[in-house]
Amino acid sequence: MNALPAFGHEPVMIDEVLVALQPRDGGRYVDGTLGAGGYTSAILDTADCRVWAIDRDPDAVAGAAELVEKYAGRLTVIEGRFGNMAEILSRQGIEAVDGIALDLGVSSMQIDDPDRGFSFRNDGPLDMRQGKDGLSASDLVNEADEDVLADIIFKYGEERQARRIARAIVNVRAETPIVRTGQLADIVRNTYRGGRSSKTDPATKTFQAIRIQVNEELDEIERGLRGAEIVLAPGGRLAVVSFHSLEDRIVKEFLRIHSGEVPTVSRHMPAAAQTGPTPRFTLVRRGTQKPTDAETKRNPRSRSARLRVAERTSTPPMTED
Repeated sequence: MNALPAFGHEPVMIDEVLVALQPRDGGRYVDGTLGAGGYTSAILDTADCRVWAIDRDPDAVAGAAELVEKYAGRLTVIEGRFGNMAEILSRQGIEAVDGIALDLGVSSMQIDDPDRGFSFRNDGPLDMRQGKDGLSASDLVNEADEDVLADIIFKYGEERQARRIARAIVNVRAETPIVRTGQLADIVRNTYRGGRSSKTDPATKTFQAIRIQVNEELDEIERGLRGAEIVLAPGGRLAVVSFHSLEDRIVKEFLRIHSGEVPTVSRHMPAAAQTGPTPRFTLVRRGTQKPTDAETKRNPRSRSARLRVAERTSTPPMTED
């Protein structure tokens, strides 16, 4: 297949996602993370179907104008968060869809644009907002208490030197505001115990943590998964591509619970006592699927990608307490 998006960025694990979704003529599908339009284009090219594509980034929505024209009458692009997909689709008069694709990675377009402030590889304003509203990374770094910063960097970056880094940030901002990606990256590098012996830049985990906090990414995943359960028709497929353990852990746990699985407490406990909730999903395959060696060589961004796929049952959505 090797479908390529209109803007030149290769969608990660696109062949596997298409196999998972099984697009069919007359079907209705959601691309919850439009980005460069890779999944959207591939789904629409595979079958005579309709796609509702969602993205919180107004630049991505504006950039999809050519796709909307190309697939006239079959593609609807909406600015919004995929965590709100149930409400978004309801406003479109859509009650159920046959498949949902979610690529949880940061858009290549955002990473490659220094003005968006996602990457330390090119100096730019310290922004990191996937949308263009709300708290920026600069606001967070300059205003949050030291303990709060340390907790964010440790929790979302899984960074063992979080407290040293947070202390260094607070010391620097007392003298001058931290407003550039290069500033923040240098603070982390100069503070990092152990230097640059690793192939991974010392600033990587800190940037990841701040980005996740600014965009409320993990909360968004949880909301998106609940929304998918609401809008998927029986037999509809959910395909989620994650890029790091924090994301994948949320998807794994959601599907474990909502597929009726419960952890085995004791081999002596009666089977009935270990029965989980009525399944809202069935796992199409256990565990994750990884990209092929050929893809990782062709597209290094895919190396950490993991795909989980589940199929919706006819059981009504699980209600929250």
